[in-house]
Amino acid sequence: TNESLELISNHDKIQPLFLYLAYTAPHMPDGAPAEDIKRYTSDSMKESRKTYASMVSIMDDGIGKIADALKDQGMMDNTILIFTSDNGARYTSQGSNYPLRGGKGSFLEGGVRGVTFVNSPLLQKTGYTNTNLHHVTDWYATFQRLAHDNAQKHDKIQLPIDGVDIWRSINDNKPCRDEILLNLRDSSKYLGTQGPVAKWEICDNCFELMGGPPINAKEFFVLRWNNWKLLAGPAFELQGWSSKNKQDDFLSFKDDQGNSFIRSLASGTILFDLSTDVREETNVADQYPDIVEKLLKKKQGYLNKMKSIGHRKFAYDISMVDDVYRPWVEDV
Repeated sequence: TNESLELISNHDKIQPLFLYLAYTAPHMPDGAPAEDIKRYTSDSMKESRKTYASMVSIMDDGIGKIADALKDQGMMDNTILIFTSDNGARYTSQGSNYPLRGGKGSFLEGGVRGVTFVNSPLLQKTGYTNTNLHHVTDWYATFQRLAHDNAQKHDKIQLPIDGVDIWRSINDNKPCRDEILLNLRDSSKYLGTQGPVAKWEICDNCFELMGGPPINAKEFFVLRWNNWKLLAGPAFELQGWSSKNKQDDFLSFKDDQGNSFIRSLASGTILFDLSTDVREETNVADQYPDIVEKLLKKKQGYLNKMKSIGHRKFAYDISMVDDVYRPWVEDV
């Protein structure tokens, strides 16, 4: 925050400004100064929840200082302020994705539907909740438009980008896309040391590291098309739901055999109608085989565009040095 305030204060107002500020809060390991935690005095609030809320409040205070600085410098009248998150709260954290199902690490709505707001005097339509489909890659295409950038302005050939310009959606609530590929994993596209591999070599035990059983990342496909959401493949993760007040534990779900889980692996084909089932409780694949067939056909189109990636096995050290996580080691 302080670095951003200095940049704003020293900026030549004749020149445009792009400021990207990525806060690491709220994020584990949870922690906040005692004086900030004291803001939350409710006896019914867990101490861990107070700490998490304090982290959010500290971030909020920082954003408020930045907005005030833009106003003080006379820059806010021509500024677009975007706040966005990268994923939903983790199911073991004190954050809540209620009423959505799942959290960070899942492809359920609680994991992939991020919180975003846009504030600007340049907006034509304000004070409403935008429910159109957007993807994080759309920001780049949108910023290009707002900066009046185009391929002809560059000496080098500009590669195609995945995102689409969503300014029409933000500015006037007009949909700009009807489809988002949430995941497509195909082992034939991953080149290991001996050619294509059936095992995901980057992290053999990623699921195990997050508290679940070891899993090889086999082929699975997750697609959102309008209000339909398809999950299909031999192994993908399902999670339960955040509780309404986050004072209770994550709510479990039952599998086809009646076993209860907070998170578990699933397989097969699952279809949700988000227009009537935002909590993703009911699999309607059997009722809408035509929709399932339509969405599965889209998979091949994406596969045809996929590039193979080479082998790279990451080495990491999850220890903390000087109160900072330093995960990457120098020798790979």
